[in-house]
Amino acid sequence: MTASTANPSVSGPAHLHVTTRGSTMSAKPKLTAEEMDQVRRLQWFRDARFGMFIHWGLYSLLGRHEWVMNRERIPLEEYEKLADRFKPGASPARTWAKLAKAAGQRYMVMTTKHHEGFCLFGSELTDYNAVKRGPKRDLVAEYVEAAREQGLRVGFYYSLMDWHHPDGAKCKTNEKSRRRFVDFIHGQIRELLTNYGKIDIMWYDVSWPLDAEGWESERMNQMVLELQPDIIINNRNQLPGDFGTPEGHITPENRAWESCMTFNDAWGYTPIDTNYKSAWNVVSMLRQVAAGNGNLLLNIGPDPLGGVIQPMPKILKQVGQWLDRWGESIYSATDPVQQEWSITGAFTRKGDRLYYHCNRWPGKALAIGGLVCKVTEARILGGKQVKVTQVRDRLVLSGLPEQAPDPLSTVIELKFTGQPHQLLGAGHVLIGQDPWRKTGK
Repeated sequence: MTASTANPSVSGPAHLHVTTRGSTMSAKPKLTAEEMDQVRRLQWFRDARFGMFIHWGLYSLLGRHEWVMNRERIPLEEYEKLADRFKPGASPARTWAKLAKAAGQRYMVMTTKHHEGFCLFGSELTDYNAVKRGPKRDLVAEYVEAAREQGLRVGFYYSLMDWHHPDGAKCKTNEKSRRRFVDFIHGQIRELLTNYGKIDIMWYDVSWPLDAEGWESERMNQMVLELQPDIIINNRNQLPGDFGTPEGHITPENRAWESCMTFNDAWGYTPIDTNYKSAWNVVSMLRQVAAGNGNLLLNIGPDPLGGVIQPMPKILKQVGQWLDRWGESIYSATDPVQQEWSITGAFTRKGDRLYYHCNRWPGKALAIGGLVCKVTEARILGGKQVKVTQVRDRLVLSGLPEQAPDPLSTVIELKFTGQPHQLLGAGHVLIGQDPWRKTGK
């Protein structure tokens, strides 16, 4: 990941004002065979919504940030010695996978090789790997097995940047170095996608200093799809790929996308950093990505033995309990709804059901402005109906409990007719088409 991560607000107008794909009723152009295949490969990903990111490597031994080798200018010969000290516990990946399952996460992505160049898998292209050094075992194989035991999809993170390879620093200025380095990178990707069965996500990172031509990215992606026809590929090898990856912020894109976020303010194990997101923060992020028809990839940075320190496990389990109750409004809620930001929450949609995620409970009545569609029925999700009063574009739901049924976020299910969207309001001025203007109703 990048050397620093923003610490964005996870609530408020800047993050809730989203427009999802396909929010109009205009005819869609016919898809090409390639586009149809992409839709097929992405279907599970769009439905899944929530994944676990795992940053783990030699930097975990130092506990000072995953970029510690670079930021502290640690000489390679000194840093390399960490490989023989890296001796994780018996089966940390099983702990991660069970935790992901309990959190309601549907897939996992682990660093198979970070920028430091140390491979957590057995590679025939370098001895700088977990099979030949410290652990003396294939940590990627253990991860894949653990994820599959829990029924989770499997993703591989792989850094194109490599501070250990002798050609990594010269590939921009020396063509022979570039060719050797690119052959090495392509070869390792081939190993990863050949030796571990079906893999669901190829998650590249940090494509400095080359462009797509330099990395031979078209050939790279073609090889990936030939080896794994059902895989999806991110956008970090200088090509658009199948999905976007906003980092450290939630910014919807007009295609499949996934916000990758830290739990504190670092990706790797950094025990001094205790600025952890709360369960409320995580649920708020889930609501935001779902409202924008995207995914949340939430990171953990295990310690050198592979342990996940508190409060991360506690918070993830709280989020999982929330999803057990309200998950219908998150998973597979991929139908579009155009919306403006709201004081109290945001919408997701599945078919003829709108789900209003209310994270600031107003009391016995809730008013939502600008909604253009007829609401025929409303209820707290999984509970009793509430009274609906709708005048023009003002919807009032009454008969609600005084206290929020769930302090993290309560979901109200709305059954509607028509095409739902919200008029953009500026004070009392409606911007855009007002459907009541001609009739006066």
